[in-house]
Amino acid sequence: MPTATPLVPVKAANTGRLWVLLVLTLVYTFNHVDRQILVILLEPIKTELGLKDSQLGMLTGIAFAAFYATLGIPVAMWADRGNRRNIIALALTIWSGMTALSGLSQSYWHLLVARMGVGVGEAGGTPPATSMIADLYPPQERATALGVYTTGIGLGVMLGFALGGLVYEAYGWRMAFFVAGVPGLLLALVVRFTVREPVRGQSEARQDDRAAPSLKETLSFISGQSSYLWLLAGCLLICISANAFLVFTSSHLQRTYGLSPGQVSWPLGILIGGVGSVGAVVIGLICDRLSKKDLRWRPLIIALCAAISLPFAFMFLRAETVGMAYAWNVVPSFVGLIYASIAYTASQELVQLRMRAFASAFMLFCLTLIGIGCGPWIAGMLSDYFTAQGEAQPLARALELILIFNAVSILCLLMSSRNYRADALRAARLDS
Repeated sequence: MPTATPLVPVKAANTGRLWVLLVLTLVYTFNHVDRQILVILLEPIKTELGLKDSQLGMLTGIAFAAFYATLGIPVAMWADRGNRRNIIALALTIWSGMTALSGLSQSYWHLLVARMGVGVGEAGGTPPATSMIADLYPPQERATALGVYTTGIGLGVMLGFALGGLVYEAYGWRMAFFVAGVPGLLLALVVRFTVREPVRGQSEARQDDRAAPSLKETLSFISGQSSYLWLLAGCLLICISANAFLVFTSSHLQRTYGLSPGQVSWPLGILIGGVGSVGAVVIGLICDRLSKKDLRWRPLIIALCAAISLPFAFMFLRAETVGMAYAWNVVPSFVGLIYASIAYTASQELVQLRMRAFASAFMLFCLTLIGIGCGPWIAGMLSDYFTAQGEAQPLARALELILIFNAVSILCLLMSSRNYRADALRAARLDS
């Protein structure tokens, strides 16, 4: 049976890896521009189409997430066997085209179908990309590299919010979807013709030329990695809270302080996108440095960030002025993206080489279907309930309850730290 064989030295094999990382980060940025362009436009869309908060939660949550999460698994199996660069280029073409088509929507159902199409395309983005990055960057640099990649979330939020606000003010919400979607079609060509497919395992100076394990074998292995499962549970709970806030923070500020989409787009874009991106890189660097001595810092860093952000997020919802609301939101924004980058890092080092795309997709499947899918929907349902009860600030009360998910996540992450080192060693040993 073929085994893992040595490669050329890592530095020589990784020539041009920075270009690949930057292009994949830009792809991830477009991924989130196409998602967040809808978020900043929720209030005018709600008014024109006569929607409820629960319907807004459905548009931004489960309608997108169901396809994004479900298709991510077969795409990941494909990526563990095929050319990951080509998969990403195709996926980017699909989701960018569907984003542009969202601007033609004449009803709630038209927009719902278009967002489903965006989910179909985006299913092919992250699993192959994180697998490629893991092959380009060794474990001691991986959290930093994936932290850079995760800045695509923040940059996408910042650009999506800013673009949506500016284009809406000048041309209306429909044109904003066209402006967001069309550039992605050009970027797909850049991916296809300038990015090289890396050799699997080259960052660890080894090459795995064995056949990829079956789905049953992969699931059996992952189910035996308790640190992976506990980390997944913790990140899942954070994801529910984070995406409820991401979707409804703009609406909360507009309703509470009487602002327009254009007035909140830039401040929120800078906070969630700019500050969040800086935080992802800085905390990723800290995590890599601490993890060189003890890998348990992977889940512990996320737990620490979750604990720190809780009181600030609560005070954000209780702020008397919009200025104070922005000030309270600085800390949650700074630490808000790190759970995603470390979750992707863990999904690469807690499994075998030919399981990496699947492990990333499985993590993404759960985070997307339950976190992205249910977080905004739960918040929207709670907001509708409090509205029916006559609550003065129903959306704010809903988001306060959502913070419970964030609090419980800390316990799961502490449990993940118990066996993290042993599970990482087990995965590496089986590949040797």
